[in-house]
Amino acid sequence: MKPLRSILLAILLGLGSGLAWPGPATGDPTLVAAIDEAARAVNPRVVAWRRDFHEHPELSNRETRTAGVVAKHLEALGLEVRTGVAHTGVVAVLRGNADGPVVALRADMDALPVTEETGLPFASKVRATYRGREVGVMHACGHDAHTAILMGVAEVLTGLRDRLPGSVVFLFQPAEEGPPDGEEGGASLMLEEGAFDDPEPDVVYGLHVTSRHRFGEIGLISGGAMASSDRLTLRVRGSQTHAAYPWDGVDPIAVASQIVLALQAIPARRVDTRVGSVVSFGAIHGGVRNNIIPEEVELLGTMRALSPEVREQIHEKVRLTATKIAERAGAEVDIEIRRGNPITWNDPALVRRVQPTLDRVAGPGKLVFPLAWTGAEDFSRYQERVPGVFVFLGVNPPGVDPADAAPHHSPGFLVDEDAMVIGVRMLGQLAADTLSGALPAAD
Repeated sequence: MKPLRSILLAILLGLGSGLAWPGPATGDPTLVAAIDEAARAVNPRVVAWRRDFHEHPELSNRETRTAGVVAKHLEALGLEVRTGVAHTGVVAVLRGNADGPVVALRADMDALPVTEETGLPFASKVRATYRGREVGVMHACGHDAHTAILMGVAEVLTGLRDRLPGSVVFLFQPAEEGPPDGEEGGASLMLEEGAFDDPEPDVVYGLHVTSRHRFGEIGLISGGAMASSDRLTLRVRGSQTHAAYPWDGVDPIAVASQIVLALQAIPARRVDTRVGSVVSFGAIHGGVRNNIIPEEVELLGTMRALSPEVREQIHEKVRLTATKIAERAGAEVDIEIRRGNPITWNDPALVRRVQPTLDRVAGPGKLVFPLAWTGAEDFSRYQERVPGVFVFLGVNPPGVDPADAAPHHSPGFLVDEDAMVIGVRMLGQLAADTLSGALPAAD
């Protein structure tokens, strides 16, 4: 890192020698106004991009068309563009008027194996193969909006590059929902393939649209914002026998049932309940006939936690509990824990510093502080490398209570496109305030 970058990074993070980030907490009014005006001007194109992506969704590591649209736009802006990162990812660099701090902004591009039921005129009719089955494909988590918003931010900031004393790295990432079986992908592969190498970011920001907030609300969480996520596979082996004579064998279905109930109770009774955690099962496979007790049952589940300590405790207690239950019944159990995304950790010092920017963008009463999510995000991989903040943008139509809205990953998930300009303003102003010195000093 160059000496000037080292000094600016110390200022940015408020570290070490008491250096304070200069400038008012409210930002440069003329730059704020310019970003807002440019965001409104580009908004019709942002909506059009989003509708195009929504109508043509692509599964993880297969986002070829989406990446092509993104890259063409970024190249037309005159940015330094790399394609084919982590299979289909796109990385672009905007260099401002000085060798100052570097801000990374991230959007994810992949869709889900969900058959759409929204009735929108641009609803997806795409079919694809997922794990050997033909499925519908839908942007049921809002990644189409994320991608379109960041394309808009790139256009806004490019038009203001002469006022930005630093650089912006735009990350258009594939496979946030997880790569196909047997493949690598997502944020970890983006990093392995150099997404943070030239230039190296000092901070990273990202957003997720959500039906959990009211229209236009911006959700900000300090510390653990989203949980770690680990896959759990259990194979319970008994002894096959006629169902009329269960005493002649060992029933793995009964043993598996006991294990499910015991493991799901771990977050409520065996780890600190002040820290959010979940053990859930999504699939049970075993047996072929009603009157045959099978030899083996397979359980597929997920473990979530909002602290590293509780995450490790759950792993330990899952192994111990499942093993002891199986042994007591005369069965055996194989336990496979596949570590997934770490906790999405919003750096508390950086959260405090960006709060005035987010409050300004959201408007009176619209910056909210929700509880942490037990969902997971591979944005956390970037936060392992540099301080970062991941925020949530409410996209329910005005007047729709979040309790009544279709949830993420459901066939009825909707995005009110009028909220997208807020996303463009938010990421644009976060980047500009960070680069121009408008964030308040660290505590």
